[in-house]
Order: sequence, then structure tokens, then C-alpha cells
Amino acid sequence: MKGSQDSDLKLRLKRMIIEECEKTHLQPDDIADDVLLFSDLSCLELDSLDALQISVALQNRFGVRITDSKSFRRHVTTINELADYIQPGAR
Repeated sequence: MKGSQDSDLKLRLKRMIIEECEKTHLQPDDIADDVLLFSDLSCLELDSLDALQISVALQNRFGVRITDSKSFRRHVTTINELADYIQPGAR
């Protein structure tokens, strides 16, 4: 199953982002699956420090290592895209 079809995985990703980026005023349901995370359309208001925190959390929680900023920007675009990237067998 693709990660974007795994609602449990997407919920875990949303909770991770909220926790790691200290966006405790938000709930997972506030984050749309297909909205660009690092855009004005997102309710997250993420910055470069948040990107670093997300990258470290992905490695710690999911064993996914994203080593450079180009790769990060390519895979951490939306919740759906990120879920597809980290889901085993989806890469």
C-alpha cells in the first residue's frame, strides 16, 4: 500500500510535525494531506529550523535519512508525498 493511502501513517506524520515543530495550537485534522507544508497555504508556518527538526525526527522515528536540502524539498512537500516516500516499498 502506498503511504498516501495509509491514514494511520499520515496521522503519525502530522502528530510528529506538530510535536517536533512545537505547533501545539494545531490538531492533525488542521493539516491537509495535499497542501504544500512549506507554503503560505499551510497552517503550519514552517521555517528552515522546522525543516531540520522534521528531518531529524524522520530519521529517529522512521529510519528515513534525508541527507541534503534538495532531497528534502523533493520529498517533504505534502503529507501525501512524504507518506509515499517513507512507506516501505513505496520508494
